[in-house]
Amino acid sequence: MKTVNTQEREDTLSECAAANSLPYNKDTDIGQPANDTEEQSCQQAEEAVSQVNTEGWGDINPPARQKTFGYGCYIFFKRATDIIVSATVMIVFCWLFLILALAVKLSDGGKVIYKHKRVGKGGKSIYISKFRSMRDNADKIEDCLTPEQLEEYKREYKVDRDPRITPLGRFLRRTSLDELPQFWDVFVGRISFVGPRPLVEDELRTKYGEYAEKLVSVKPGLIGWWAASGRSNTVYETGERQQRELYYVDHCGILFDLKIILKTVIEVIKRDGAK
Repeated sequence: MKTVNTQEREDTLSECAAANSLPYNKDTDIGQPANDTEEQSCQQAEEAVSQVNTEGWGDINPPARQKTFGYGCYIFFKRATDIIVSATVMIVFCWLFLILALAVKLSDGGKVIYKHKRVGKGGKSIYISKFRSMRDNADKIEDCLTPEQLEEYKREYKVDRDPRITPLGRFLRRTSLDELPQFWDVFVGRISFVGPRPLVEDELRTKYGEYAEKLVSVKPGLIGWWAASGRSNTVYETGERQQRELYYVDHCGILFDLKIILKTVIEVIKRDGAK
């Protein structure tokens, strides 16, 4: 297996080529560093990845099986299933969507749906939807978090006992009901029902480094192998979260997807790791 700590990687770090090589540099507004400050930030991000144990992450390149006929059939079946399942859920549970939307609106009068920019398949920018679970000024994290919480956020892109979350939002997150609007994202093809979690661009570059292109070679999903394996209890710092997401890229298939769905149902019932 190719490891992160190689002479080739040291040469690459000086030019921040891990970010420049991503496909989204060609087609989106998330491009290569625009100034020395961004370049330095990118170098620091790549150095942070080099300190993580990458054992079990597999090969850096996207798997060759993605070019086979069998894989193409799997993708066709998966997309058809995404359309059918998401449409069925939205029709059957439209009453629940309306109740939750009304509850969010009445809780503090703010927006009902929160849309967040993420990186989709091939590095393209996408927006995913959730019922808003945080205060309206939650994006101003420096104003909302203590220094210790801010450090935790920079390390794991989440915070235990996040003060930005509203009382209703805490319930929505614990039950995963905040993610119901993402069935629309599945229906229109921004994400799939099963796949790696969609990440923000900085998170992708910081936590995956040279493996970023491999991760975005598949469509991100509403649920995935990482989420089904402990969710928030499986963290970036140890490299375990990255390993599980990349394992899915290498082994995704119909039976594996069904296994993930079953494990996710169990995790949601147990409410294990949801924050």
